[in-house]
Amino acid sequence: MFIDRAQIHIRSGKGGDGIVHFRKEKYVPFGGPDGGDGGKGGDIILEVEPTLNTLSNFRQKRKFFAEDGENGKKQKMTGKDGKDLIIKVPPGTLVYDDQTNDIITDLVEPEQRYKIALGGRGGRGNVHFANSRDHVPRIAERGEPGIERFLRLELKLIADIGIIGVPNAGKSTLLAMVTRAKPKIAPYPFTTLEPNLGVVELDDNTILVLADIPGLIEGAHKGVGLGYEFLRHIQRTKVLIHLLDGLADDPVLDYAQINTELALFDPELVKKPQVIALNKIDIPEVNDRYPDIAKRLKKQGVEHIIGISAIAGTNVRPMLYQASKLLKELTIEIRPYEETPLYRVETDPSQFTIKRANNGWQVKGAAIERAASMTYWEYDQSVRRFQKILKTLGIEDALREAGVKPGDTVFIGEYELEWAD
Repeated sequence: MFIDRAQIHIRSGKGGDGIVHFRKEKYVPFGGPDGGDGGKGGDIILEVEPTLNTLSNFRQKRKFFAEDGENGKKQKMTGKDGKDLIIKVPPGTLVYDDQTNDIITDLVEPEQRYKIALGGRGGRGNVHFANSRDHVPRIAERGEPGIERFLRLELKLIADIGIIGVPNAGKSTLLAMVTRAKPKIAPYPFTTLEPNLGVVELDDNTILVLADIPGLIEGAHKGVGLGYEFLRHIQRTKVLIHLLDGLADDPVLDYAQINTELALFDPELVKKPQVIALNKIDIPEVNDRYPDIAKRLKKQGVEHIIGISAIAGTNVRPMLYQASKLLKELTIEIRPYEETPLYRVETDPSQFTIKRANNGWQVKGAAIERAASMTYWEYDQSVRRFQKILKTLGIEDALREAGVKPGDTVFIGEYELEWAD
């Protein structure tokens, strides 16, 4: 089972105690102090293991404690340092402080390491406390306690290309066809409850890592149908293959819906290059409607759409080469968190303001304005979907409470809408 989130409890090693001890040698009745220092406690280190692709190892084991340092010994001998504890995590792991929710580090590169908790310093033995006034100090230090932390690990899949689309568009079928991945496939909404990774070799010089992102539905940006969990994975991909279901009632509307959900979750996601593909072109009905769908998409700014069949393999390689071309042209690199922060949504999608405006009401809010700008107003279904978003975000009720009346104008971004109950 794919696990993309885990909570763990870590504690670095306690430093060993310094000891009080005096030399006891034959014929030396007043031996001086020779108590040694304690050893340093073990550190806890997170290390990226390229062969891992889930956090499933943390399902059974949640506590990770490093080894304590040894106590000091006589004859000024220092105790052994505790062994460091290395915790292996898959590439793409974000590490949070589970109590403050602050991001600590972002582990991306193979064998990348992050020292998450330093071991305690070893205590000093009494040999360090002797001076001209006290030749026989009976004092030493105990070792410094280890650092205890509660962490939350979140895995964001790292893939060159993400395959997105509504449920049952054929994403898992496509991935299984072009790679050795074996995702579960069935004709039900949200059949794929876990993103799947696959590797495809187009030629000797072109190897792509693909991830099929489970089907998104309306309201995914607010967590509907586990959508929030899946949207996070799209942030890691560089290029998107947007797969449309050729048998859907309106593939163009589906295209709009998915892009709206991406924008509502994170505006940067819709800036990623997309290859638009209409699936199931091997079915005569889909083949017949392909020209009309392509024409409608072109009006919406889609320069090129390719008809494919994930089952038959029709036009699949040209589609992948097109995605590879976009990938090679891409200059933006995804870097670890310490260098460049990941995309982060600064505005809560549910936040908005309503103010009285000339002859109407002004609604402001980053999420709703993005939704308005991506609504195809010429389609009744698209308008109804936008109305659902108004209701979901609580704007509809807020306007009624503010006193909106039928015939009033509601301004959202650059759009003017007439209110009607």
